[in-house]
Amino acid sequence: MTFKFFTREEFDCQETGENEMKDEFIHALDALRHECGFPFKITSGFRSEKHSLEVKKPNGGGQHTKGNAADIYVDNGHQRFLVVANAVKLGFSGIGVAKSFVHVDTRTTTQVIWTY
Repeated sequence: MTFKFFTREEFDCQETGENEMKDEFIHALDALRHECGFPFKITSGFRSEKHSLEVKKPNGGGQHTKGNAADIYVDNGHQRFLVVANAVKLGFSGIGVAKSFVHVDTRTTTQVIWTY
């Protein structure tokens, strides 16, 4: 499967190399990237349940382990705003805002937004 702005390898688990990203999610990220109008650097995509950030979480880990989450690097407040505003508009259901990245996911539970 091909994507407009991404390669599947950009989402490999940084600790194990595994990658079980959902194609639908990467297509949703393509749409988000298009709307934002600036290149995305993915700082974290798929995470194995064995990943050090996931082993402490209950139920086999968070959204990254399900292949429907990514962290997008941002280097200023305008980029952060564009990612959040467009993610909401496009229906992403989990959004986490940090200084240097924005987490987006397509969880099927209650919609949430948080800060780090």
